[in-house]
Amino acid sequence: MWFVSPSHSSCFHTFGANKKGALRIPIPFKILAILMVLFAIVAGLMVDVPRLDILNETIRNLFYHVTSWFAMVFLFLASFIYSIKYLSIGHESDDLLAKVFVQVGMVFGVAGLVTGMLWAKFTWGAYWVPDPKLNGAAIALLAYLAYSILRNSLTDPITRAKVSSVYNIFAFVMMVIFVFILPRMTSSLHPGNGGNPAFSSYDLDNTMRIVFYPAVIGWILLGLWISEIKFRFEQYKKSHE
Repeated sequence: MWFVSPSHSSCFHTFGANKKGALRIPIPFKILAILMVLFAIVAGLMVDVPRLDILNETIRNLFYHVTSWFAMVFLFLASFIYSIKYLSIGHESDDLLAKVFVQVGMVFGVAGLVTGMLWAKFTWGAYWVPDPKLNGAAIALLAYLAYSILRNSLTDPITRAKVSSVYNIFAFVMMVIFVFILPRMTSSLHPGNGGNPAFSSYDLDNTMRIVFYPAVIGWILLGLWISEIKFRFEQYKKSHE
């Protein structure tokens, strides 16, 4: 992936990483993350939104709830890739990156779950309803929580890296099944699932798109930036053990 510069791949040095292999987000992308997140927060509260039955003003949560899930999926995908990479090459930095991406992805996952519960309260009348997408998201987050527990239960570094990498691949596949596949096959209250129409020009108009797409990019870049900070902190701890 372009934002990581492993020591064994010189082509990534273009993005300003050191020779030891590290996660380095270019400064322009950090500035872009700040601008887009601020824009999403402010514009998301101020732009005109479609006046829809039941949803009403709560549709603004689309800018925060759905975009959190986008960031979570992106970070889990990055972790999935680096777990495969570790099993293929065996570089310790790849396992560390997989771990960091899961941890930061969990933060965005919890944010998505909490904002989703608040949205459900105002639209469906309860914080939690028996919806396959809600249940699937909870199962997926529990699977990744188990990943962290598994890592902490193993003491040998090599065994921990190998076992957790294999489990991480399994957890990602599980997340895809429970969040994206099963809800589309059963009855669901979520748009685009269980026969419900997805967001369209009727409820996601051009004005909302102007905020929504930058918000997705902004949250993803913010997730990468947080991952960089976390990765560098983990490297610092390792070097001082």
